[in-house]
Amino acid sequence: MTFRRHMEQVAVRTLAEFPEESASEIYTVTFRIDSVDQDPRFPYLAIGYNTETEVARLLAEPSPPEAWEARWSYAYFPQSGLEGVRIVGHDPEHDPAGAELHRREAVAQGLWYEDEDGLSEQEQDERGERLDGQFHELCVDLARRLHADGRIVETLGRPLPVVLYDMFNPDEMFALTRAANPAELVTAFLTEAPEGH
Repeated sequence: MTFRRHMEQVAVRTLAEFPEESASEIYTVTFRIDSVDQDPRFPYLAIGYNTETEVARLLAEPSPPEAWEARWSYAYFPQSGLEGVRIVGHDPEHDPAGAELHRREAVAQGLWYEDEDGLSEQEQDERGERLDGQFHELCVDLARRLHADGRIVETLGRPLPVVLYDMFNPDEMFALTRAANPAELVTAFLTEAPEGH
């Protein structure tokens, strides 16, 4: 099995794990892109969701955030949206199968390295950037696949946007989310996109 196929299978299973009683309240699927210890050799994806109830709770607080922030900013996401329901990728603790597949493919591409391999810092950074870029592309493709295969509609009853974000590169979430979704699903999300995004 390829790492990509593994990611797809786990994503589909994760959608099915979203609580059935919350399905009508869920308005977005969340993809938090991260890496173990901020090491690009160990990228993973936390797949989750957010609900209308959570947004309403935030907006009812004495000092509520702006409406867009409450709905779309990961800074306000509950655990289901920030930590997700399941982690998939190169995380040996949470996804040992994914970790092995990712490492094997990185080795085959000549991108893997061990700390004791004697690579210069620049060489490590270059490989890390390529691994990071590939993983971001894979996450965008994964969201597109969930839309194209009808998995989101099948599980949650209607088309919903997938919001992709990397907590260490906040502005990138606009480009990633735009690339991952049909345009009509992300109009509201993109209203706050910075110039050029």
